[in-house]
Amino acid sequence: MPEGLEAEIWRSALDALVGRTITDVWIDDRVADPGLAVVLPGSPVERIERCGKVIRIHTPDHVLGLHFGMTGRVIVDGVAPIESLEYASDKDRPAWDRLRLGTAGATGTDIPALRVNDPRRLGRSSLDADLDHLGVDILSVDTDLLAVALDGRRAAIKTVLLDQTVVAGLGNLCADEVLWWSGVAPQRSVDSLTEPEVDSIASAIAVRLPIMLRRGGSTMGELNPTRRQALGSCPRDLAPLQRATIGGRTAVWCPGHQQ
Repeated sequence: MPEGLEAEIWRSALDALVGRTITDVWIDDRVADPGLAVVLPGSPVERIERCGKVIRIHTPDHVLGLHFGMTGRVIVDGVAPIESLEYASDKDRPAWDRLRLGTAGATGTDIPALRVNDPRRLGRSSLDADLDHLGVDILSVDTDLLAVALDGRRAAIKTVLLDQTVVAGLGNLCADEVLWWSGVAPQRSVDSLTEPEVDSIASAIAVRLPIMLRRGGSTMGELNPTRRQALGSCPRDLAPLQRATIGGRTAVWCPGHQQ
C-alpha cells in the first residue's frame, strides 16, 4: 500500500518529466476530475512536488494531482521505480491503467511518460485540487509542529497519526514503526501523552522515516510485513508482539516496551 515514503520515491522519479511538454492525456473518467485530458496537453511540466501522499505535477496554468489509496503504482518512461508493493498486486495490466500521460522529449515515443496503474481504483487524479487541509508533511515534522497538531485531540495516538490533517503522508506501517521506536502504545489517548513522549514520537518520525526512505519505503522498518504477519518476538526486548484493530486499522506493537 503506498504511503508518503512511496510517494516520495515516485516524486523523485517523476522529476524526469520536468522541462518536457505534455502531448496527450488519457484518463479513466471514474477516478479523474473532468477536464484533465483537455487542458493539460500542450503544457510544459514546470516542477514536481509531493504533499503527504499526493504528488503534484505543476504546469504554468494547472496542477495535476495524483492521489493514492490502498493500491496503485506509478510507472515512469516504462519503468516502475518501485517494482512491487506489499499488500498490492505487482502485475502490470494495461486494463488497470487510470491515467496515461505522454510527453515530447521522452525516450521511446510509444511509451507513455507516466502511467498510474491501480487495479482497485482506490486512488484518483485531480485538477487544481486544494490541499490546504493537509497537516505537516512527514519529512518536515519536529516536536513543536507535532505538539500543535496534537493539541486538543483525545483519540488513540495511532488513529490520530493516520489523520492526514495531522501528519500528511503517514500511513499504517510507518505509524506503527514510529510508535515502536518511540515506546508509545498505539491505543494511548493523545491527551495522556507527556511532553517527552510527544518529543520521542516527533524524533522517531524525523529520524527513522528518512532511513526507511533510503532503504526503499514503508516496508523497510523493524516491524516489516514478515514480522507483522508472524507476530514473533519484538526485536528490541523479545516480548511477543501483539496485533489489534484500532480505529479500524490493524496495529502491531510490543507490550513490553511500548507503554
